[in-house]
Amino acid sequence: MQMNDRITRRQLAAVVLAAAAVGRIEGQTAAGPQPSAGEDFKAAQQRIRDNSTSLAAVPLPMATEPAFQFKA
Repeated sequence: MQMNDRITRRQLAAVVLAAAAVGRIEGQTAAGPQPSAGEDFKAAQQRIRDNSTSLAAVPLPMATEPAFQFKA
C-alpha cells in the first residue's frame, strides 16, 4: 500500500468481520462436551453472582444517577 492509498470504513468493517468470523469458527471446532442443563444453570448463577459482586465494588456517586419521577 502506498501512503495515499486509503481504506474506507466499509473495507475496514469487512476485514474486521471476516477476522471475527474466522475466530468464531475456529473456537467452535475446539469446543469440548456440552454441560448438562443443571451444570449450565449453576454456572449461569455463579456468573451472575460474580458480576453483581464486581458491580457492587465500583463506587458510583449519587450525582451520576439520573433523577426519575414516576407519575401514575
